[in-house]
Amino acid sequence: MRITRRTLLMGAGAGAVSVLLASCTPDPEPTPTPTPTRDPQPQPGVPEPSARLRSSWTTDPFSYGAVSFTPVGVLAETRSLLARPVGDRVFFAGEATDADEPGTMRGAIRSGARAADEVEDVAASGERIAVIGAGLAGATVAARLVAADMQVTVFEARDRIGGRIHSVTDDAWPMPVQLGAWLFSAADDDLLRRMESWDIGVIDLTGTQWRGPEGDVEPVDAQPLEDAIAAAQAGPEDIAVTEALTSAGGDPDDPSTAALLAYLATATGADATDLSSWFPPALPPDPVAGEAVDETVDAADDDALQGARDDLTPLVEDALDGVKVSLSSPISRLAYDDTGVSVRLGTGEALSFDRVIVTVPLGVLQEQDLEFDPPLPFSNRNAIGALGMGRIETIWLQFDEAFWDADAAIWHAVGADVGIRTWINLRPATGENILVGIVGGAAAEEFAALDDTEALESAMESLAIYAS
Repeated sequence: MRITRRTLLMGAGAGAVSVLLASCTPDPEPTPTPTPTRDPQPQPGVPEPSARLRSSWTTDPFSYGAVSFTPVGVLAETRSLLARPVGDRVFFAGEATDADEPGTMRGAIRSGARAADEVEDVAASGERIAVIGAGLAGATVAARLVAADMQVTVFEARDRIGGRIHSVTDDAWPMPVQLGAWLFSAADDDLLRRMESWDIGVIDLTGTQWRGPEGDVEPVDAQPLEDAIAAAQAGPEDIAVTEALTSAGGDPDDPSTAALLAYLATATGADATDLSSWFPPALPPDPVAGEAVDETVDAADDDALQGARDDLTPLVEDALDGVKVSLSSPISRLAYDDTGVSVRLGTGEALSFDRVIVTVPLGVLQEQDLEFDPPLPFSNRNAIGALGMGRIETIWLQFDEAFWDADAAIWHAVGADVGIRTWINLRPATGENILVGIVGGAAAEEFAALDDTEALESAMESLAIYAS
């Protein structure tokens, strides 16, 4: 049953308000954006949207970025070193700690299961466990430890659960606006099963359009990039993806190649100049050809790109069913020794636990907003400093009428000097006149620095080449 109500409990002896997610959690609410100081400049053929929302992961003080990535020169075991428990008291989870599938929702879930195994190996029934973060990783580990008869409290800095899943429901929109993670491939079996159990619709995003200032261009073949990376992996030292391309005779500045690399940045949060060739991310799934109308979870090819049509919050709500969650509770300090852990809230209040699992994003650890006493071992700290935190931003635009005639789900700008090179067209799959712009790497950082009017202008300028 869908969670519809909530019960507030006072934390015993703590004076903190906690949420018992026995049957509900609050739905995410959109963050009000400042009123634009001026109207955006019109673009030929592109009307002003009737509704718009944008993400803010780059400046979010509880994230400082969207996903982790592996920079050039970083060793294979770095993520495992980040995940290494400290003294059987401090444990780590989150997508950045998953060595096999970092930067993904399934990686976050896997990391939570791995951390739960580590805690269960050393903890006894009835122990008091603190979990820092109520995203997919935190919810996964909390559910496992509650099932093992431990006393679990989840602390979440935000006023909502979900972490980097952020589905915004608003009457102005015909479907939830996904400001966080929501795209995946049909190969994500476990994630799809979870979504199916909560009747979360899935849309198949089929077909690509590569377009330049003068019209459509030939689709860009990713095989040369894959071959260049494979060749670089046989080399004596790690090099950046752009250097691998150059060594293989490619030109990263070629308009078609630059468009492909911009698409890669939307998935990794990093530019190809920073990405490792030895441990590269997988290229984003290539949308398959055909009609994008099927909303079942088992209809698409494994290589197809898919997206969530409905609110993703139940994925976390389900795992936190019956778990005590303290919202709006940022943690400023963790003090630990061989007897237990002291968790200090931002208010200065300190609570005692037997063990703690830290699932905050890598960016928070890098900014040192969470103090450890004593400092973490060098191996953990080196891993935190070595890995990269990528920038990804999105903007959702809804139009009264479609100004475009393309049926492809994914649009790529080739050779156009625009701020947003990748767009998702939701009209074929949903019937709604919604376009989603995605930027990654340096482009995302630049986009995040724009005010709302400037961001809308950048989006409208980027869409001008698609106007019919």
